[in-house]
Amino acid sequence: MPCASSHTCCRTSPPAPAEPRTSYLQMAPQRLYTLSVMLVWSCVVASSSSHIPVAPPRDLQITDPGLLGPLDIEWKPPPDVQTSSECTVKYKFEYRNTGDTDWKVIFTRRLKFRVGFDLSRTAEVKVQTLLEGRCTNGVEVQSDWISATFQVPLQGKLESQVQNFHCIYHDWEYLKCTWQPGLLAPRGAHYGLYYWYEGLDQAAQCDHYIQDHGMNVGCTLRNLSQAEYQDLNICVNGSAAATPLRPLYSTLRLHNLAKPSPPRQLVVSVSAAEELLVAWSPPGGQTPPQCLEYEVEVAEDLEEAKAAWAPVLTQMETACTIPRANQSHVSCVRVRGRTNIFCADQGFWSEWTQECFSVSRKEDKQLFILIPVILSLSSSLIIFMLIGQCKKRSSEGKPSEVSVRC
Repeated sequence: MPCASSHTCCRTSPPAPAEPRTSYLQMAPQRLYTLSVMLVWSCVVASSSSHIPVAPPRDLQITDPGLLGPLDIEWKPPPDVQTSSECTVKYKFEYRNTGDTDWKVIFTRRLKFRVGFDLSRTAEVKVQTLLEGRCTNGVEVQSDWISATFQVPLQGKLESQVQNFHCIYHDWEYLKCTWQPGLLAPRGAHYGLYYWYEGLDQAAQCDHYIQDHGMNVGCTLRNLSQAEYQDLNICVNGSAAATPLRPLYSTLRLHNLAKPSPPRQLVVSVSAAEELLVAWSPPGGQTPPQCLEYEVEVAEDLEEAKAAWAPVLTQMETACTIPRANQSHVSCVRVRGRTNIFCADQGFWSEWTQECFSVSRKEDKQLFILIPVILSLSSSLIIFMLIGQCKKRSSEGKPSEVSVRC
């Protein structure tokens, strides 16, 4: 076809079909994933490059100083560790007895500790290094753990150990511990009790044993005021001619074993409103009065053997007022004491006051008043009759010794 103008005419071929294009929305998840991976990798690389690896401590050792429970644990710093204004080295120390669920944790800069264990079980300890400061960009770096265990050589079978070991701190004055021979302990076994608390240079032996048929079955310890509110470690071991006996280890807290004497001078009176006014004095001994609480109970018809003691209140004061539920019945009050929650986690109740106070019925009171009067009148009448008989016999000439017998 000729050109209609001077311009060069170009024949255009039909356009090729367009290739499919991936939309931006379809590419976004893939690009985000790639970007996230790159960011995480860069953070890891940067973090690893800024952290200084730290080695664990060395030469972890456990030593038994012979104090019936406390063990000495010590270690040495990791090699090539340096402390400066830019870096701080600490240690995380954990310990427990085998069988315990939780570890006890201590953060420290020290290299030696003395901590208490139950020596009848294996002691477990572990420690790691903690590095922190400008040298680690403020991030705490932890080393691997090093660990160690310790077990006192326990001789004899478990059934040879003393049984029913029980201790009471009476009146905050003396500790009385008792036990029974082990099931496999032979006749004639000899037992000894040893104890230690912070302040003693070494473990001491009981000097006042309780015996049964020549065998030590208990011990009384006095002068333990310095051991209050701290661990008192005790070991009861035994020896026999042919049978090794397993020792018993125990850690006590005296304030949780305290048992006071009963309250003193219990006084009960009746008010004009027919209420019971109860007052008493704290027990004797060394029990701190501010460490005591009291329980008060009351009963009705105690003399008829049908009474049931009912708790009224628990308080720290030494006096209270109790309304009488039934004024026609005989009432009786008793009181006992124990260490309160401000001085102990637990404790033993004292014995009840040995005598309770009874308030009689009104008609009983009237009867008690009439009985002496009736007895007095009866006696006077009998004496008068006897004197009359004596005079009559005398007038009839009876022997004089009869009048003497009268």
